[in-house]
Amino acid sequence: MAYDYEYFKKEILTMTGIDLNAYKEKQMKRRIDTLIGRRGIQGYDLYVKALKTDHEIFDEFINYITINVSEFYRNPDQWEYLDKTIIPDLLSRFGQNLKIWSAACSTGDEPYSLVMAFSRHIPLNKIKIYATDLDKTVIAKAKVGLYDAKSISGVPDDFKKKYFTQVGPSYKISEEIKSRVEFHEHNLLKDPYKKDYHLIVCRNVLIYFTDEAKDEVFRKYCDSLVKGGYLFIGSTEQIVNYKEVGFVRKNSFYYEKPM
Repeated sequence: MAYDYEYFKKEILTMTGIDLNAYKEKQMKRRIDTLIGRRGIQGYDLYVKALKTDHEIFDEFINYITINVSEFYRNPDQWEYLDKTIIPDLLSRFGQNLKIWSAACSTGDEPYSLVMAFSRHIPLNKIKIYATDLDKTVIAKAKVGLYDAKSISGVPDDFKKKYFTQVGPSYKISEEIKSRVEFHEHNLLKDPYKKDYHLIVCRNVLIYFTDEAKDEVFRKYCDSLVKGGYLFIGSTEQIVNYKEVGFVRKNSFYYEKPM
């Protein structure tokens, strides 16, 4: 039997539920080969045996590919407002078939948080989140759905128990939640925006943009929303000229496109 990287990926999928095919192969293979080399282990077959028998080596491997970017339910008070005010309002206006966009979604914490938040109000099979990011690498990580304890610390306890499985020191989100999110590459400054969203979430990203670029993006978001739709931004951001852009301010972090 040839103990090649394909063999290794299949063994890891069986052992951990982590699909290494979701990562860029050249980069991930190079990193794993480096990790194996540091241990002085010769070949994928011996490394797989070590992973199965040595907890330290297993934990080291999991930590090496664990995602450490962003957080679920970041700024919990803002998510509580979503739960208590925004979601009920959207459902009363538009029904259950909502079109939701998580823009600049990074490693998936935010769109997966949105799925869980909406699941308190409607069945999971009614939820679909369109999630985009410029970076192929973070999208690949988001599709894997593996997070450290800090990343999921803000997740409500019932959701932690229901939708996360511990893998070594890390936590893998369930396929139930992952299946409700559709990931795509998208450049906020260059690519066209789809229309008729009921909710757009873009948090703590535009702070890195120039004022001109932010203004352009906020105007495009407003144009992409249906009348009565909402934009949810981050705690580090504000839309100074929101009236000029076309919004009314619901609160510090939620802006509504008037009916």
